[in-house]
Amino acid sequence: MHTKPLFAALLLLAACAPQQQKPAIEGTWKLISGTVIEKNDTTFTDYTAGKSFIKVINGSHFSFTGHDLNGGKDSATAFYGSGAGTYTLQDSNYTEHLEYCNDRRWEGNSFHFTLTIKGDTLIQQGTEKVAGTAIDRLNIEKYIRLK
Repeated sequence: MHTKPLFAALLLLAACAPQQQKPAIEGTWKLISGTVIEKNDTTFTDYTAGKSFIKVINGSHFSFTGHDLNGGKDSATAFYGSGAGTYTLQDSNYTEHLEYCNDRRWEGNSFHFTLTIKGDTLIQQGTEKVAGTAIDRLNIEKYIRLK
């Protein structure tokens, strides 16, 4: 049996097959600004000074982490936040299913967003509502691609 020609033909066929393009959302993103609208009160935060956040998104999971940039040493000056979970993406409809969070009240919740990606900029907009808390707000976050 001549398996070498068959193997070569299969290898050539596999090499010529179109490569599956990963979704544009996958990668590492740096949060640069956030706007929160809660009960008609708007708060804009510039994340290019004072705090730094990144979000990492792969084929099935996301994670975010952030900390203060001033080297805070105690609860009055230090900041740290993180979370992770799975997500679903259908067209521009993005839903995060938060499984882990440093603020445990957020765990087990799903958050629905609309995504817009233009070049290396991602804008995520949606309502964050956490049952059993007063958290019910529109959140608009703007990220730039790092990787």
